[in-house]
Amino acid sequence: MANFRALLLLLLGLVLLVASQRTMAADFNFYRDMSCYWGPQNLAVWNNGQNFALSLNNVSGCGIQSRNQFLFGSIEMHIKLVPGNSAGTVTTYYMSSTGDKHDEIDFEFLGNVSGQPYIIHTNIYTQGVGNREVQFYPWFDPTAAFHNYTIHWNPSQVVWFIDGIPIRVFRNYQKYGIAFPNQQAMRAYSSIWNGDNWATRGGLVKIDWKNAPFTARYQQVTLRACPYWQGSTAQCSASTAANWWTSPAYSKLSYAQQGQLMWVRSKYMIYDYCQDKKRFDGKTAPECSLPLY
Repeated sequence: MANFRALLLLLLGLVLLVASQRTMAADFNFYRDMSCYWGPQNLAVWNNGQNFALSLNNVSGCGIQSRNQFLFGSIEMHIKLVPGNSAGTVTTYYMSSTGDKHDEIDFEFLGNVSGQPYIIHTNIYTQGVGNREVQFYPWFDPTAAFHNYTIHWNPSQVVWFIDGIPIRVFRNYQKYGIAFPNQQAMRAYSSIWNGDNWATRGGLVKIDWKNAPFTARYQQVTLRACPYWQGSTAQCSASTAANWWTSPAYSKLSYAQQGQLMWVRSKYMIYDYCQDKKRFDGKTAPECSLPLY
C-alpha cells in the first residue's frame, strides 16, 4: 500500500508540473506572473495583462521580474525596442539568480543614433564570473515590429534565439572544470535604464532627453520553464517526459540550427570575447578552445 501511495503521489506531481507549465506557456498574465521592482510610474500594462511597456525618462527607468523562479526551460519575450534616437538607453532582458556567486544569462539592447543599428549585447555569468560578452548587429529593424527573443537553457547548453534562430550557444563543459548554470534557480527580468556612460560608442554619445520618454513594448511573453521550489533541482534536471528540455533533441543544436548560428556569426557578429586576446593579456577563456556546439 505504501508503494502504491508513493507511486500515486509521484504521478500526481508530474500531472501538476505539466499542467503548471502549460498554464504558464498559454496563459501569461502580467499581474499574476510579474512584479515591478523599480520605477512603477514608468510601467504600463494593458489588454488584461497581456501587453506591457517600460519607459525611461530623466527621473527614472523601470524594471520588472517574474514572481516565480525557474531552472531550465525556455523564456520568450516579444519586444519592440525604443524607436528613433535611443542613444545611451539600454533595454535588458535576462535571467538571473541572486548573491555574489550568481548565475545570469543576458540580452541587452544598446540604443542608437537614428539611422544606425542597435547592438545586441549578450553575456553569461557562472558563479558570479562574467566577461563572456558576444555582440551582434540585428539583421532587421528591432523598432519596427515585435521580435521573439528567447533564452533556452537545460543541463546540456544555454542558447540565445531571435525569432527561432540561434545566435549564441554556451555548452556545458563542467567535465573540463568550466562552471555551468545548473544549480541556481533564476527569475526572468527586464528593464530600461540610462547607460550613456558606456553604451553608445563607449559613452561618447549621451542621451538626448528631449526625446524622452523612451519606451520598449512587450507582448506574447511565454514562461515555458520548470518552476523551482526549494530542493527541486533534481526534479527540474530529471530526464522525464514532463521535462521536455532534457530530451535528446534539445541536448545540442540540430544540423540546421548549426548552419543558422554560423550564418549569424559570420554576417552579424561584431564582438566575441573568445577573439579578444588583447583584453585578456593574450589568453582566452578555456571554453573558447572547445567545440562551439
